[in-house]
Amino acid sequence: MGPQISPQIIGSTFAAMTTAGKVIRCKAAVAWGLSQPLVMEEIEVAPPKEREVRIKIVATTVCHTDLYFLREKSSSEGFPAVLGHEGAGIVESVGPGVSRLKAGDRVIPLFVSQCGECRFCLHPETNHCNMNWSSQRPGKRYDVGSDTTSRMKCKGQTLLQFMGTSTFSEYTVVNETAVAKIPDSAPLDKMCLLGCGVSTGYGAAINTAKVKPGSSCAVFGLGAVGLAAVMGCKAAGATRIIAVDINEVKFEKAKLFGATEFINPRDHSKPIQQVLAGMTDGGVDFSLECTGNVDVMRSALESCVKGWGVSVVVGYTDTHDVCTRPLQLLSGRTWKGSLFGGYKSVESVPKLVDDYMANKLKLDEFVSHTLPLDSINEAFDLLVQGKRYSASLCFLLLCLQPHAHVASKCLMSAL
Repeated sequence: MGPQISPQIIGSTFAAMTTAGKVIRCKAAVAWGLSQPLVMEEIEVAPPKEREVRIKIVATTVCHTDLYFLREKSSSEGFPAVLGHEGAGIVESVGPGVSRLKAGDRVIPLFVSQCGECRFCLHPETNHCNMNWSSQRPGKRYDVGSDTTSRMKCKGQTLLQFMGTSTFSEYTVVNETAVAKIPDSAPLDKMCLLGCGVSTGYGAAINTAKVKPGSSCAVFGLGAVGLAAVMGCKAAGATRIIAVDINEVKFEKAKLFGATEFINPRDHSKPIQQVLAGMTDGGVDFSLECTGNVDVMRSALESCVKGWGVSVVVGYTDTHDVCTRPLQLLSGRTWKGSLFGGYKSVESVPKLVDDYMANKLKLDEFVSHTLPLDSINEAFDLLVQGKRYSASLCFLLLCLQPHAHVASKCLMSAL
């Protein structure tokens, strides 16, 4: 990964900066259109407005959701945009009305808001919020992830802001209701993983499925989200954790995170749900689908035992309908969905950081290799190939303090 920027350098640097209130010119990977390669551009990032925070992004990851919105979604709307929604960085400046955060704070920008005041925030059973980027777009397609409320421009054009975060930029502006403050001691090149993938899979097992001690679980798809789901099942005390994937290279890593058994559906002539039913006396107690494939979603549900089995849809897609026969539900199975692992974002992410710092949560193990920033499109290609469980892209930049050591800013791609 290379040397990290020390808290002392960060603190002195930001105290000396005079960018507050001014437009910042910086580098960003711009998506000009659907299925087009990202282009490194110099962009302009305006100062934050009321209740907004401008953040210097130090580390960001490439998630399958970024891939979906760049290459797979059904609509050509939402461009040009700056993608990226798994990042970590340092507050550069804050807008009027911001009291919880200040310049120099280490933070994780979040695609799920928590205003603490709306009907959803006040309800204990959900992490939805009226301030979410998707809630601010009434009547718009959900598969258009870019918000017209943006502080970014390039070549005279407004760059739409992806999921309210846009972390594929050296600077971004985020509403304070979608920013989690974390300790200065937390390593930003690991904290960015909590911006989506790890939190999503881990929480889906613990918060949404509510996996119980001694239970049996099946996790479909062993990308970063799936591995995090495996980790969540283990943390919840599951006795059998069956990892399902067509790429057997991922099985060894799944074992590290707690999987006890492994299945490649292509090794069997029967549907995978029948295979699992035969292995578990009628079906697993819990299943988690982490692929975004509607056929797998159905298989995951039907792999659950009748009467009490719970299946959670974690993978994202908006291009196909998902279906099953009503009897699958009438027989007592429960089908649920999970967004960001069910975590109320602003209050919960710092607790996950604490768990990592206390060696209760794995993050380092999700990173496998590095590439230069100019190879960000290669990261997306790796994501498609799925040959590794995760990939890390890394490029070099200078510390803000003169003559300081060269620091490493990382883009990690979770496959």
